[in-house]
Amino acid sequence: MYEQSRPRMTLPTQLVLRALLEDPTQEMYGLEICAAASLPTGTIHPILARFEGLGWLESRWEETDPHQQGRPRRRYYRLTRDGIEQARQSLAHAEAKRSRLSGLSRGLSGGTA
Repeated sequence: MYEQSRPRMTLPTQLVLRALLEDPTQEMYGLEICAAASLPTGTIHPILARFEGLGWLESRWEETDPHQQGRPRRRYYRLTRDGIEQARQSLAHAEAKRSRLSGLSRGLSGGTA
């Protein structure tokens, strides 16, 4: 059940989660998330869609006239209360896994890094 309820913790997924967790109650629009995660838009939007499908994230379109603003409407994202907890747990799990793999790698190489 654990793996089914959480997305794969790829590096881009982790970067998006870290960006969203910097201020978890603050809404961010796509380009802000891209900048905070140092990722291109084509990378983050599928990740955001997965988080929203899991219930970790909620989104809304801003209520503005794109012609008056001179830009397209922005879609704002924010972690849900459950999403904040799930994101923190998933990042901690990914870090623990990375530490175990790093230790295994050092052990296999005779203790040298």
